[in-house]
Amino acid sequence: MHDTELSKRHWLLILTLTLLTFVLGTSEFVIIGILTDISSSLNITNAKAGTLVSAFAIATPLVMSATSHFPKRKWMLFLIGSFIILNALCVISTSFIMLLALRMMTAIVTGVLISLAMIVASETMPIAKRGLAISFVFGGFTLANVIGVPIGTVIADWYDWNATFLLTTFLGGIAFLASFLILPTMHSTFRSSMREQFSLLTHPRILMAFFIPSLGFGATYAVYTFLVPILKGMEAPSSSISLILFGYGFISIFSNILAGKIASHNAIGRLRFVFLVQAIVLVSLYWTTNNLILGLVNISLMSLMAILLTTSTQLYLIDLAGIYQPKATGLAASLMPVASNVGIAFGSALGGVVYHQGNLMNVTLVGGLVAIFASLLTFLSHRLDQKQKKLA
Repeated sequence: MHDTELSKRHWLLILTLTLLTFVLGTSEFVIIGILTDISSSLNITNAKAGTLVSAFAIATPLVMSATSHFPKRKWMLFLIGSFIILNALCVISTSFIMLLALRMMTAIVTGVLISLAMIVASETMPIAKRGLAISFVFGGFTLANVIGVPIGTVIADWYDWNATFLLTTFLGGIAFLASFLILPTMHSTFRSSMREQFSLLTHPRILMAFFIPSLGFGATYAVYTFLVPILKGMEAPSSSISLILFGYGFISIFSNILAGKIASHNAIGRLRFVFLVQAIVLVSLYWTTNNLILGLVNISLMSLMAILLTTSTQLYLIDLAGIYQPKATGLAASLMPVASNVGIAFGSALGGVVYHQGNLMNVTLVGGLVAIFASLLTFLSHRLDQKQKKLA
């Protein structure tokens, strides 16, 4: 833990965890690309099929708390095995209710596995390299959007939507094999009661840290949710919109790399200014979208800023738990996926309200305002950290 270099074994573990999040992300997001195929096959509306887009289950923190003392290697292998079985059952699903139940269970397994992957990356890497490791693990989700979802959609076009779940089942098998070979045996943490664990959520510093990524994601999704209408308003050719969205996802790969660099030193201190830059980028869209080229450049910058917060806030939640409630680091690790989904839901809803009230481009101004609130909250957290260091 005191070394500063990553060994071959470290890199194998990082790549294994990245593969795992890629598989989980592909399963989670691919439903978007095959939504109309499912609705047509099961004779349901697109709106009803939309409920299959399973966000990370709110049950994740509960499961993490109840299983915090489980040996991580065995527990992760069991969950990956469950993931494989659930996806295999989706292949033979013949009714909406059956598919919905399977997707709900998959969402719980996915949320817990992601939280565990973050804990393993945090606990097994040299302290100076934790940010790099976790940024790679988060990168699996970016690759899922850029690579996994398009492949799954093409498979559905060639065959049918059931075949897409054959893909996720197969990928799950590869992730299981890699995890079986590479995951280290880690000591289970000491057992603690649910009450002790959830006392973490009453601590003001943890709540503050939780809302930093919530507001950060909210700022982006207040705009990103309506990116297609914005592109159409810019008179972008309809045939190029899917390519632009692909480019948006591709650029976010570099956002993920930068996220690791930001987290490597004084992460919360740096995030204060990251959110301010994000606010400027979002507000600038109000004017730059009057020109197609300038608008696309600005949207590229928006993608670059979108997930710079992920690695830093994930580590921050774990580190704060280590200070205020060491028995609840598992619960703390599960809060980041929940925070991101709260932010996505909040941002989308806020953008929707603003959009329906008048000018579509007002969503960019609101997104910028939310980013400023995220910056202010980060400034406050950083100031409290500095005071605590002086007292220590």
